[in-house]
Amino acid sequence: MKNSLYIVLFLSVFMACSSSSPEGENNGGTPLPTNPVIPTKPLTDAEAMDQVQKDAIKYFWDYADPNSKLARERYITEDPNFESNIITTGGSGFGLMTIVVGVERGFLPRAEAVSRLSTALTFLEKAERFHGAWPHWMDNTSGKVIPFGTKDNGGDLVETSFVCQALITIREYFKNGSTAEKELAAKADELWKGVEWDWYTKGEEALYWHWSPNYGWDMNFKLEGYNECLITYIMAAASPTHPISAEAYHKVWARSGAIVNGGSQYGIPVVLNYNGATGNVGPMFWSHYSYLGLDPNNLKDKYADYGVLTQNHAKIMVQHSVVNPKGWKGYSDKCWGLTASYTRNPDGTTGYTAHQPNNDTGVISPTAALSSFPFAPVEAMKFLHYLYDENKAQYVGIAGPYDAFSPQYNWVTKRYLAIDQGTIAPMIENYRSGLLWKLFMNASDTKQGLTKLGFKSTKYGI
Repeated sequence: MKNSLYIVLFLSVFMACSSSSPEGENNGGTPLPTNPVIPTKPLTDAEAMDQVQKDAIKYFWDYADPNSKLARERYITEDPNFESNIITTGGSGFGLMTIVVGVERGFLPRAEAVSRLSTALTFLEKAERFHGAWPHWMDNTSGKVIPFGTKDNGGDLVETSFVCQALITIREYFKNGSTAEKELAAKADELWKGVEWDWYTKGEEALYWHWSPNYGWDMNFKLEGYNECLITYIMAAASPTHPISAEAYHKVWARSGAIVNGGSQYGIPVVLNYNGATGNVGPMFWSHYSYLGLDPNNLKDKYADYGVLTQNHAKIMVQHSVVNPKGWKGYSDKCWGLTASYTRNPDGTTGYTAHQPNNDTGVISPTAALSSFPFAPVEAMKFLHYLYDENKAQYVGIAGPYDAFSPQYNWVTKRYLAIDQGTIAPMIENYRSGLLWKLFMNASDTKQGLTKLGFKSTKYGI
């Protein structure tokens, strides 16, 4: 299966970039203290949400790349300069939306944020692009591609779609502001319209993930659902300059209807066929990446009710921890959440894997629950207080919750990943105010793309 092959490639690249030294040897796999310090006065719900949003924003503000103002791929607290030249495209897109949240909440100074965002978009404008698409990784100085794999040295359409989701959001947020803000909005619009989505069809009724100037279509990864790539089809259909046909969505993404699945877990319908996990659900990020801007509530097409889809995904993930079929220590309705993140390998080294119910290694990834506030607010809040009231000294660091931990192995990795930190503040904000959803969904080009593909939303008049 093409999707499985690409996941294998992704994990092999990621693990090659990860430390393989045993925990306790300055590798980010730090044993935990046995007696956590519990604050005497718990945070209120609002205080806790404010704090975790402020903390996650730091990754894209205090620890952003100083040149481009975009997001570093990773930050290892015990080795801060490790791969500091690698800019991540998708993670930067999430970071751009995170900064909008910071401005709206008053956590960041508006004028400075506009200046930084302008620098970031100018970098994207000058960076190497491949028929309009940015690569997965870029050098922070030259803007040239850093290969994600031997043949993955060109355009990455999925990562590009995460950036475009952010560009539309920025345009809508700043378009009626000051002169500098209007210029920023215009730059965002220009960048978004420069992506040649139709090139990435390869002349077919389909979308392909990659194209390389050296290897052409050799990666041959066709975007078929269901996974994190829904937003890619929506952006491609919404493009006013290089749109794709609706048939690509229906025939390939929806697999001519085969994307629908009647299975259930814990009595909860899975709704769609999650790639590689038929009858079950995939990693939690599949309900995050496409939905920073795309509001699933009341959003329907002939294949799914996307509010039900995303809520059920989270509910199943909670129940997996409550039932705890593998008997991992600490799992409960306040300690839950499986998604792609750093992990503890069986030999105690630090690696990377896509945690999900059928790949549960006893490792919890905080972004999984925290970015699911819109879908499982009660359990997400329990997890937030579990982190900040009960285990802050162990599990929270300089830029918010660390990427992963395991009560089973008394282990935490003091590392951060842009793609994991980058969904926290936006999704919590969507739960609190719907800010990013309103901006993205009310954009005329978004509405045009959704209508073209057959989506309906009474909430947004689509």
